[in-house]
Amino acid sequence: MSHEVVISAEGHEHVTAEHASTLEVTSDDFLTPAGDCILGIEADTVPADFDDAFVTACQSADATITATLEADGHRVVVEGSGHPDLSFENDRSHVLRTSDYVDDRTVMVGADAAAGDVDRDLVAALADGADLTLTLSVES
Repeated sequence: MSHEVVISAEGHEHVTAEHASTLEVTSDDFLTPAGDCILGIEADTVPADFDDAFVTACQSADATITATLEADGHRVVVEGSGHPDLSFENDRSHVLRTSDYVDDRTVMVGADAAAGDVDRDLVAALADGADLTLTLSVES
């Protein structure tokens, strides 16, 4: 069974996407140059908004979670896994992790890409302020 969440966010001039192990989209309305894992700000949806069916599906260790990031005609797909400890209680940020570390911001573990792996054309579009769509889908 498949469940999906669509998050709208915006790029920012400080998007560099250089982090080697995480990728983040935040609801914050600012970004400092230190935020090298962040691809989008002003997200209209946060993990605490996700419906119970989506959360439950992601809490299966066997779940495959797919994140599709789209901006200005560019598209990147990141695949990872669910985890029983995923809580989706954070009211600010979505973090995709290549590791198996879980906190309340984590929406995916074992991701096959991090911010530093994202297509540079997509990063450049976001640095120019393009709108970002993050679609999270889970197959359980």
